[in-house]
Amino acid sequence: MFIRQLTYLLALNKHRHFGRAAESCHVSQPALSNGIRELERELGITIIRRNRAFQGITPEGERVILWARRTLASLEALRQEADLVRAVPSGHLAIGVVPTAVHAASLLAAEYREIASRITLDVRSLSTPEILHLLEDGELHLAMLYDQSVTGEKYDVLPLFSERYVLIAEAEASLPHGLSWGEVAELPLCLLSRGMWNRQVLDRVFAAQGLVPDVVLETNALRVLLAECRSGRAFTVMPLSAVPPEAAVGLVAHPITPAHAEDVSLVRRKREEQTTLSDAAWRIAGNLDLQALLDDPWGGGQGPARAGPPGGPLRA
Repeated sequence: MFIRQLTYLLALNKHRHFGRAAESCHVSQPALSNGIRELERELGITIIRRNRAFQGITPEGERVILWARRTLASLEALRQEADLVRAVPSGHLAIGVVPTAVHAASLLAAEYREIASRITLDVRSLSTPEILHLLEDGELHLAMLYDQSVTGEKYDVLPLFSERYVLIAEAEASLPHGLSWGEVAELPLCLLSRGMWNRQVLDRVFAAQGLVPDVVLETNALRVLLAECRSGRAFTVMPLSAVPPEAAVGLVAHPITPAHAEDVSLVRRKREEQTTLSDAAWRIAGNLDLQALLDDPWGGGQGPARAGPPGGPLRA
């Protein structure tokens, strides 16, 4: 089986005419027809209904077309990755990340290093104002920010994933599976500092429902929040995606009703011409399904278990 045979088949499926399909592939009509016949012989099935002209695709052929699309898409992704490796043999990327996106940033950084192993990375956990300031000054090349915090036309914005907010509690805490925001507000809470975007999001959610949460501790460090939850002294509200695998042991996530989510994007300064490295980093991020990785309770099946679904243990 040759790639060109799959290309011929997809062209014929698109144009529904042997002559036009051959023209789109820049080959003669007999060459295209013979290529598809060879594919049929190799697979042992009839793909095309034909007499003197194209008459349709058989049910078996429709299945082959699905596989052909997937195969050619995978091949194109491989070619793009090879292009990236050739285009970016080395370089340095400075990335600013809001604290709740540090785990996601580590996954993206691993992808960068996997594809372009000679680049160096500087990943900094910073507040939103600090990140925007450093982007403006050129000290950061990329940033992971909440969509709502990026305004104006001077930035390129690439959606990456959505954060789903849950209540994090010690595994033995006597709490119902799901809670309302009113019930959450009555619990002793440890939250991020008021100057941080994540905290401002939560303050707006509570205020919209006329609630004043019982905040007993504030900090700019996620590890402090998780330590307090693990001790049983307090609870926290944070995106499930913010809990790294190594910090998940002994904790449980409870869904909060109504559900709230915030979109996180990759951001860079808009320029007439981006550097090769910036474009490569942008393309790699666009090809990585971070949402699937963050929603997978086993982190791809490798290493320690990471945060599980809301209401379930954050450990295996």
